[in-house]
Parts: sequence; structure tokens; C-alpha cells
Amino acid sequence: MAPPIVTVVVQPRGKSIKKLPKEVQLASNASTQELYNSLAEASGYSIHRLRITKATDRALIPNSKESTIEASGLGEKSVVHIKDLGPQIAWQTVFIIEYLGPLLIPALFLFPLRPYLYFNFDTIPEPSDLQLLVCGLLTVHFLKREYETIFVHRFSNATMPARNIVKNSGHYWLLAGCNIAYWVFRPDAAAVTKQLNPVLLYTGLALFVFGELANFNSHLVLRDLRRPGTTERGIPSGFGFSAVTCPNYFFEVVSWVGVYLVSGLSWSVLFFIVVASAQMALWAQKKERRYRKEFGDKYKRKRFVILPGLF
Repeated sequence: MAPPIVTVVVQPRGKSIKKLPKEVQLASNASTQELYNSLAEASGYSIHRLRITKATDRALIPNSKESTIEASGLGEKSVVHIKDLGPQIAWQTVFIIEYLGPLLIPALFLFPLRPYLYFNFDTIPEPSDLQLLVCGLLTVHFLKREYETIFVHRFSNATMPARNIVKNSGHYWLLAGCNIAYWVFRPDAAAVTKQLNPVLLYTGLALFVFGELANFNSHLVLRDLRRPGTTERGIPSGFGFSAVTCPNYFFEVVSWVGVYLVSGLSWSVLFFIVVASAQMALWAQKKERRYRKEFGDKYKRKRFVILPGLF
């Protein structure tokens, strides 16, 4: 016996959407993804630009192959609201743009832009070995980030509002790019004027290498929790995951502490570490709450979310 056909009433929420149909008809066992596809095709909008909620309780209708019309509580003449989220940009593209700035800015500040940035100095010496080393560490770090974005990460959300790209990129372009590069590469920076203690140098390099490799391993673990093309999640386990909720963030901090030591204890690197750590701590707290809610007793609750023994 064929499943019954359900007529869903469609109403725009917020600004009007041209060509939006007043009704769509779908089988009761059709996936909610088919509802999105139907409305996207009719309106001419990207499927990722539409947000569909139930009029009764404003609950989100997921864009999912696993969720059905009937299971979502939609019946004959049920009303759904359609919101235009505005122009979208792929999350992968967002990350590529975010990391491109701090990938290129250090080398630009250290070489072609150097005479123009430090014009007020009587003499501008060639970059010191430590400055070249810091530039190399920053380049390696953000090249790794770009590689992970393209080949490792699987994104739970396909897109984000395009207008947010400036805000999202500002953190990396200004703090990790311009802030660090300008101050560390100055002719009077500690990386030029002071002889760095070998203990700090080699400790910093060791922390950087360890942090980068461990962070990469954490990303591989997180990647393997999700099958390609799905948004399902599993409980992560492995190196670091028994100590904190987000060891990838912890190892990120370790890596940056390494850069801080190699830079000659530059305040600009320390400032970036503090700001970035605070943001990552907020993300880690949210992830811990989500794990507890999503997996219940199956998940071993963590006392510390990012820094073992501290936070």
C-alpha cells in the first residue's frame, strides 16, 4: 500500500521569497531533505539558504535523509515557515580564507613590506635567524591548517552566512597575522636584540613539533567519527581525549607556547594565545555539554575541557 500524500502549507518568515509555493505535496515517508529540495527548486534558492521550521512550535525541520515528514510531526495541512538565511558561503571556503591571511602576512611583513612598515628606523637590518625561524613556524602551522581544511575536516554544516566572513577572518588576519608579524619582526624585537637562551629555543621547538603532530592526530580521530556526507557523531577516544574534552585545542595551545618561546617571549604572541585560548575554551565547554546531552551515560564526563588540571 502506497504511503499517504501529505499537503504541507508553506509560509515565508521574515522577508518574502519570490516563487515560493504556497503548498507542497510529499509522501508521508518522504525525507525532510526532499522538502528542502522541493522548496529550493521552486524558489531558485540554494538549499543551504533556506531554514524550515514548524509553525506550531518553531522547531527546526532538519535537512536530513534520515528524518521523514511523518516523524517530524508534519501532517495534512501542517504549516511550515521558510526563512531566507541570505547568501551563503561554504565552511571549507571560510577556513581557507581565514588561514590564508596569517599564512602569507608573516613572509610579506618580513621581506617585501619590511622597508615600508619600519620606515621610522634609521637602519633596517636583515631579518635575524630567530625571526626567520618564527616566520617558518607560522608558515608551517597555517599550511597544516589549510591542508586539514581541504583533506581532513568534515563539516557538520555545509555553509554559513557570507556576511560573517569578515568577522571570522579578522581574528586570524589581525591577531595571528598582522599583530604577531609586526611586533616579532621589528628591527628592535627581542628576536633581534637579545640572545635567546638555548633552553627556551629548543624547548619551544620541541613543544611546537609535539603540539602540531598531536593536534593533527586529534583531527584525524575526530574526522573518523563521522562518515563522509553525514552529520552523525561518535564519542572520540584516543591520545588526549581521556584527559580533556578537546585535546585538539590543548595541543593547539602547546604549539603556540612553542612559538612564544622561540619568539623571545614576545608579548604579541602571548596576547594571541590568551585570546585564542579563551575562545577555544568557550567552544570546548559547549562541546562538553553537547556530548553529555547527546550520548548520556555512554559518555564519560570530563572535568577539564581544554587544559588538563586547570580548566
